[in-house]
Amino acid sequence: MVLKKLICAQFFPRGYNMAFGGKETQTPLDEDGHGTHTASTAAGSQVANASLISYASGIARGMAPHARVAAYKVCWKTGCFGSDILAGMEQAILDGVDILSLSLGGGSVPYYRDTIAIGAFEAMEKRIPVSCSAGNSGPTKSILANVAPWIMTIGAGTLDRDFPAYATLGN
Repeated sequence: MVLKKLICAQFFPRGYNMAFGGKETQTPLDEDGHGTHTASTAAGSQVANASLISYASGIARGMAPHARVAAYKVCWKTGCFGSDILAGMEQAILDGVDILSLSLGGGSVPYYRDTIAIGAFEAMEKRIPVSCSAGNSGPTKSILANVAPWIMTIGAGTLDRDFPAYATLGN
């Protein structure tokens, strides 16, 4: 059974090109694994007998395993440019996506300066829910990213179990 999971892959480099002259390969391909990781977390198909070095074996799957993915690359090795983020979000809205899931963001800034909040507001007006990462900093006060009330902000958690490993030394 062919699932046709990835139905669209586009990239948006104009802001990057203006800032750095387009020195990086411009392709929708994921070069560091982040896009693949986040897409599989959102919509990864079910995989039996998954484990991490034989620990925690079981079934792995994304949150919506039957969903299809349209990927919009807006970040580059040098960072993410607001114009590229907005261009990608705008194209996703025009393409008629059912939900926007963004795993990027900076610190909290006023909404009128927050690129993601601006794009998410447009999506919300078109009845497209937006889910964003809360960021990778912390745990301290006032470090949350993507705090606009029209964004579903998702934070990471920790596991309540251990994965012991044993090492046998030669002496």
